[in-house]
Amino acid sequence: MKETESIVEMITRFTEIVNGLEALGRVINESKKVMKILRSLPSKWHTKVTAIQEAKDLTKLPMEELLGSLMTYEISLTKQLQESEDKKKKSIALKLQPRMKKKNQVKKMMI
Repeated sequence: MKETESIVEMITRFTEIVNGLEALGRVINESKKVMKILRSLPSKWHTKVTAIQEAKDLTKLPMEELLGSLMTYEISLTKQLQESEDKKKKSIALKLQPRMKKKNQVKKMMI
């Protein structure tokens, strides 16, 4: 999976590759597909991959269930990133304005 790629884009690309292999006579079973998808995820997904591996029997895990779980986690990651960026923007704006006002007020009081 590419860093900028979404789960849906990655699965679409993966499905095209698997379909091409099947057209050539190479059939990949469900559990191998699941393992290949989990292995292809970037490092920021490591915690989710570990949780899935420990909680589920990967030999019986349907692709649809895996995709649902990954899409849910992707939404969570995106939301956390957005909240983090919003906090940074707010805190920078709030930190700068009061300091400037206080310095000006202190200078006026000294004069």
